[in-house]
Amino acid sequence: MTVIAMNTAPVGTNAEHTIVNPPPKQWVYSFGSGKADGNASMRSLLGGKGAGLAEMSVLGLPVPPGFTITTEVCTYFNKNSGTFPPALIVHVTEALQSIEKQMSAVFGDSSCPLLVSVRSGARASMPGMMDTVLNLGLNDKTVEGLSNQSGDPRFAYDCYRRFIQMFADVVMGIEHHNFEEIIEEHKKTLGITLDTELSATHLKAMIEDYKSKIQEKAGKQFPQDPNTQLWDSIAAVFRSWSNPRAKTYRKLNNIPHDWGTAVNIQAMVYGNMGDDSATGVAFTRDPSTGENILYGEYLINAQGEDVVAGIRTPQHLSIRSRQAQQSTLPALEETMPEMFRQLETIRGKLERHFGDMQDMEFTVQRGILYMLQTRAGKCTTSAALKIACDMVSEGLITQDEAVLRIKPVSLNQLLHPMLDPKAKRQILARGLPASPGAACGRVVFTAEEAERHALAGEKVILCRGETSPEDIHGMHAAEGIVTTQGGMTSHAAVVARGMGRPCVAGASEIVISYEESTMRVRNGLLRAGDWLTLDGGTGEVLAGKVATIEPKLSGDFARVMSWADAVRKLKIMANADTAVDCRKAIELGAEGVGLCRTEHMFFQEGRIVAVREMIMAKTKEERLSALERVLPMQRGDFVEIFKIMEGRTVTIRLLDPPLHEFLPHGEAEIVELANATGTAVETIREQVLKQAEVNPMLGHRGCRVGVTYPEIYAMQTRAVLEAALEVSRAEGRRVSADIMIPFVAMEGEVRVLRELINGVAQEVLGDDETEVAYRVGTMIELPRAALAAGKIARETSFFSFGTNDLTQTALGLSRDDAARFLKVYEERGLLERDPFVSIDQEGVGELIRIAAQRGRETRPDLDLCLCGEHGGDADSVEFCHKVGLDSVSCSPYRVPIARLAAAQAVLRERA
Repeated sequence: MTVIAMNTAPVGTNAEHTIVNPPPKQWVYSFGSGKADGNASMRSLLGGKGAGLAEMSVLGLPVPPGFTITTEVCTYFNKNSGTFPPALIVHVTEALQSIEKQMSAVFGDSSCPLLVSVRSGARASMPGMMDTVLNLGLNDKTVEGLSNQSGDPRFAYDCYRRFIQMFADVVMGIEHHNFEEIIEEHKKTLGITLDTELSATHLKAMIEDYKSKIQEKAGKQFPQDPNTQLWDSIAAVFRSWSNPRAKTYRKLNNIPHDWGTAVNIQAMVYGNMGDDSATGVAFTRDPSTGENILYGEYLINAQGEDVVAGIRTPQHLSIRSRQAQQSTLPALEETMPEMFRQLETIRGKLERHFGDMQDMEFTVQRGILYMLQTRAGKCTTSAALKIACDMVSEGLITQDEAVLRIKPVSLNQLLHPMLDPKAKRQILARGLPASPGAACGRVVFTAEEAERHALAGEKVILCRGETSPEDIHGMHAAEGIVTTQGGMTSHAAVVARGMGRPCVAGASEIVISYEESTMRVRNGLLRAGDWLTLDGGTGEVLAGKVATIEPKLSGDFARVMSWADAVRKLKIMANADTAVDCRKAIELGAEGVGLCRTEHMFFQEGRIVAVREMIMAKTKEERLSALERVLPMQRGDFVEIFKIMEGRTVTIRLLDPPLHEFLPHGEAEIVELANATGTAVETIREQVLKQAEVNPMLGHRGCRVGVTYPEIYAMQTRAVLEAALEVSRAEGRRVSADIMIPFVAMEGEVRVLRELINGVAQEVLGDDETEVAYRVGTMIELPRAALAAGKIARETSFFSFGTNDLTQTALGLSRDDAARFLKVYEERGLLERDPFVSIDQEGVGELIRIAAQRGRETRPDLDLCLCGEHGGDADSVEFCHKVGLDSVSCSPYRVPIARLAAAQAVLRERA
């Protein structure tokens, strides 16, 4: 039982409390009956659910009365060994008494019992990650009162068995499958198939079996005291903030672990009181397409968990949706037209109020509609873009609000490949198109298998009867998801859309056997490891690997990005080493190339032997001979890149990696080089050993190669400038080429190599700069370079912060090896995020600030760019804006993310 840090008293209308000194904090906020203590602006305190309930109450919508225990109580609970603030019981008692008055029922009363739900509600939506308890307050006596009060014993005992099952699972830790097995045994014995066919007598017998199972598993009885039920449930919801699935979800979505969750306690209303009652989930627009229609699912004579659990086949809200999915089950619009009309009115009111698509939960109790939740709905990125654009056109939001509405990282979803419409398809099954996109991978049946295979670099499709919150890690690891149960608002559908994973839900033709690791489909049997393709846009499950094509970005995407481009101050460049990369970068809106890594060109077929000869040459003459063969190859590459970029700046980094990366690594490569150079195999082996370094990432690399072997950098400079001159003369336009010196630590290195580069430029270009504009810059990748930036700026026109290496050298971490222990650092709160994913602003970020400030004190017009992988991380882009950088450079596919993040940084700064 939960410990409460004060003397407790029964919670009910008869309890009296005298507050001598009012508590310093308000721990509880009430809502309902057209008023509320809180509002939507208090989301951080009330959580998303609590804020939504408060706002709906003020709007006059039919919200059952209740109250929210704030997120601050969760923080207190976690910091104080699972105890509550001393004043909380007083606040909860008073709030519960208010509900009793409004509902004309008494919590714990045997004749007219008040039942409540206890639900979580974090400030950021975390669907299914935390716990809920419904029908709380039932026991062997109050269930009789509910039976008499409702006039329906079957309904009362159905609520009781649901409550026992949820309480045992959430609070007592007894897994729900224990109770599902009991249900199935009873139905099998009785010869029935549906839960709704169980009579009150059957349910009573089942409840006794439930209690016996609890005694067996927990070693104690199911608690009959409603106060014990209430406080233990509140504690369980707070504890669920720290369960593994919630932690995983927060990590995947960058939600801070210290936010905590609120707890919402609300009077129960019942969708399982007969054929005039129902429960459902509705979206104010289609979350897959963004179409402006009421969208969702419902069940008659059911409670909320039935809709998302996949136990029963949910029905569509509208006739239009039913027809689109070829369902024969009647829509809410047909079975309860007045309820449908009321939902239509409410959806318009909520959208006008919140200016966003809403995800709503509702219950119909004997012909009366009640609203149980509203929150910003999770949807696909294409839907989010359409909704944002449509709402601007409808006058609901501004263009700036539309730009802020889209999560930058979600734009990755738009770049998913689509199935080639010309490709042959063998359809194995059909389900609901729950989350669009194409996915191809090997079949796995558990989240653990999905994660294990994905970590090994394999692509997998997670196939389940229905996913649960415990599957979150496997869903993230998988390329796509298939479920045999559930609808468009099931757990799998909602989470997959939020993650951008293609998903086919409710593919009932498929029969999965977890014991045999097989799935039976239309035309046979698939086993774990077989290849499977999904089309999340059509709901098709296809055999084998189906060819894909590159996606075409929608007009809504272009429209939102044009609004973002008009706002942002940072230029967005691309890291691009090939013609293919450059074309993709331009297509996605890059304004130039911020990092072209010349060494990537060396590995192409037909070149590596000449490069190895260059590196292993014993004399300068031998090296120059090899370089003569490499020069035209590099020049040809740059000609192609300059042509594609059509006058946009191309920033080219001279050779950077340790030379050992280019050496032959196996016997076959050693023999190949020996034959090409006419050198003995043993001699090659000896030279390879001579080149070996203990710590090559801190060894003979970058500018150090240029200093020791200046002819290498001279050749590369010549290749760049000759290519630029050739393209300029052929196309009649000025070519802009920036040459970048990597891995510098001191001013002298830059001076020596700048003089070398300028010397080559004089030979190639002479004094005429009308055809080619070139600049010499340097990368800031070492702490010493950041600290000496004022001096280094004397010798350079621009800085480019190579944050991959700067993170390694500042933190003393190997990017390749740190993954082994960084997870532990994140779990223990030593690091909020992987520093190779998002900039460590206190450490690495401070070095960038220092370098930017000192560099510009020496050279006010110094151009500042960031070109590490962090250039595609939204938080890092915002940091670059705040520091005053001129541009960021990232991989081509992350250019849209950077464009949007840069605009959002400006808009948040204005707010």
